[in-house]
Amino acid sequence: MAESSELGQHLTQQWLTEIQTLKQQLIEQQQERNAAWESAEKWRKLYNTEAEQRRTDTDFFRQTIASLKAEIQQLKGIDGQTLPDATTSVGVQQELAQIRTVEDLKAKLVEVIKERDRLRQALKTEQENHAQTRKSLTTALGDAIDSLAKERGRGGE
Repeated sequence: MAESSELGQHLTQQWLTEIQTLKQQLIEQQQERNAAWESAEKWRKLYNTEAEQRRTDTDFFRQTIASLKAEIQQLKGIDGQTLPDATTSVGVQQELAQIRTVEDLKAKLVEVIKERDRLRQALKTEQENHAQTRKSLTTALGDAIDSLAKERGRGGE
């Protein structure tokens, strides 16, 4: 009988040890789950921050593009306010009626040529500025994409 009692105590001790081991494993698994949850929350916040920044950048670029398009249209004379209309035609007709001699015509032609040259230069400058802006925006966008890729690369490690 003593042997049976010892065997029972030994089995009980084994079960108690096994229960303690399982409890410890359960605690460790819960800690790992909590750490994974916190990490997932951190990455979710980073993703949301990055997504918001992208939306902000997109809105800014859309506004910039719209502004540049409007400016280009205005420079090309496509804007409704600068298109020739009846009052502009009347103004041109009045200016032409004031020209009486060949010298008046030559003076007006010189004036128009100077204005044309000034506008050409302004257009050229605007085109150069536009090209520089496009290059700068493209570079900034490329840098942002590179930074995002590096950040994602670090996150995967």
